[in-house]
Amino acid sequence: MFDSWRKVRIRIGSLGALVAVASVVAACGGSSGGSQPSASAGYGAGPAPTAAKAGSAVSVGIATGPDGKYLTGASGRALYLWVADSHNKSVCAGACAESWPPLTTKSAPVAAGGITMSQLGTTTRSDGVKQVTYDGQPLYYYAGDTSKGSLTGQGSTEYGAKWWLVAPSGAAITTSG
Repeated sequence: MFDSWRKVRIRIGSLGALVAVASVVAACGGSSGGSQPSASAGYGAGPAPTAAKAGSAVSVGIATGPDGKYLTGASGRALYLWVADSHNKSVCAGACAESWPPLTTKSAPVAAGGITMSQLGTTTRSDGVKQVTYDGQPLYYYAGDTSKGSLTGQGSTEYGAKWWLVAPSGAAITTSG
């Protein structure tokens, strides 16, 4: 009888450990994107919008700030381009992609008010994830921008090249207000 109770306790303990591990994995986001950051990486109180939820499309819109009109993604957060990237090719991965989460999607991106749909596209990152592009430039959020209207990434030289807001024309906004 002692052996059967011991086996039951071991099984219950194993089940408890399995549930604990599953909870931790679920809380961390469980991304299959390899170098993609979790949904909350670097965004303080708010989630970092990086990928569309299953079945929903990523929308790109426009906001106005001290330097004029610039592109935005989910929740009105500013979108940036990195001058180290080439046309339709992102080279920001690993730690770079944690500080500068790419705007990713599972479906075609959608143009919100003022955006030219023909300039929206996607490129496939080295990890196989589709990243949204505008006029061929891969788009990124900045982890330091903790709220709508925050533009702290503008003009940064983090990771060896300039990061700029993107104008509705697709050009980099190379001034800082």
